[in-house]
Amino acid sequence: MSFSAKVDRFQAHAVISCMVYFLSASAIALASSASLKVGYYASTCPSAEAIVRRAVNKAVSQNPGLAAGLIRMHFHDCFVRGCDGSVLLDSIPGSRAEKEHPANNPSLRGFEVIDEAKLQLEYVCPQTVSCSDILAFAARDSAFKVGGLNYAVPAGRRDGHVSLFDEVAQNLPPPTFNAKQLEDNFARKGLSLDEMVTLSGAHSIGVSHCSSFSTRLYSFNATHPQDPSMDPNLANLLKQRCPPPSNTNRGTTDPIVPLDILSPNHLDNKYYKNLKNQRGVLTSDQTLANNPSTAWMVTNNARHGSTWATKFAKAIVRMGSIDVLTGSKGEIRRSCRIVS
Repeated sequence: MSFSAKVDRFQAHAVISCMVYFLSASAIALASSASLKVGYYASTCPSAEAIVRRAVNKAVSQNPGLAAGLIRMHFHDCFVRGCDGSVLLDSIPGSRAEKEHPANNPSLRGFEVIDEAKLQLEYVCPQTVSCSDILAFAARDSAFKVGGLNYAVPAGRRDGHVSLFDEVAQNLPPPTFNAKQLEDNFARKGLSLDEMVTLSGAHSIGVSHCSSFSTRLYSFNATHPQDPSMDPNLANLLKQRCPPPSNTNRGTTDPIVPLDILSPNHLDNKYYKNLKNQRGVLTSDQTLANNPSTAWMVTNNARHGSTWATKFAKAIVRMGSIDVLTGSKGEIRRSCRIVS
């Protein structure tokens, strides 16, 4: 056999091996997703979803900002180790948990809502409803409470045993990512470019610490101290809330501002309208309107709010099936903060 023939044969074998690996991984993911089902607790704990919804409604009525916190918590859970409730676990001696990472602490909110729902569920249905399912239900109920978005949540997730500080940065996209980096990050989780843009609409609610975007205000680059892609009026408003970082205030004060100045507690498609007007607060938001591969999606979502809402519901259900533990894998925790 000639050398070139050997090379061709080797390359063909490599391609086939890669295809087999990809298809096997996809089959495993689909199998896990397929084992989730709507109405999973209909016979074992019929009141499960109602209990979670009551806990969420009570908490969000008192503090509307918790809706954004719970939706974000579901995202942060699913992107690190899959949707297994690992973000809910507390640190243990010798091992810091995900929730202690700067991407989660102190910005991630709503742990007490999950605790309250779990406490009630353990009284009614002991060791039956997983913390990861509670979080998925709570994200749905939050979207309904502040945006009127309602959708069925397939359940049957089980809880993981591990939560590692260092895995957060390896999996969660930072607020400085551009559109291509975001696309790649979501693709590694099995989510499409359109699903990434659609789920980003969750930033129509919630807040951000100034440190997540202060570079855009004060030290963008050598030519432009202020990011020229940011609406100057928005920049001036943000500067009133976010002082320039300095050696005296660094690490001691980090104010928060709404991601959507106009309607910070209403989940809707105004987020995309803001992006079209150069009023995205985070780099990872504004990049969606500035990149040709995603700009047309931003325009469509800005024009068609009901279509975006439908897509958002489908996308968050898809996200909720990432690397789930089902069957005999994992456990049902008694407390969402510790392994049983």
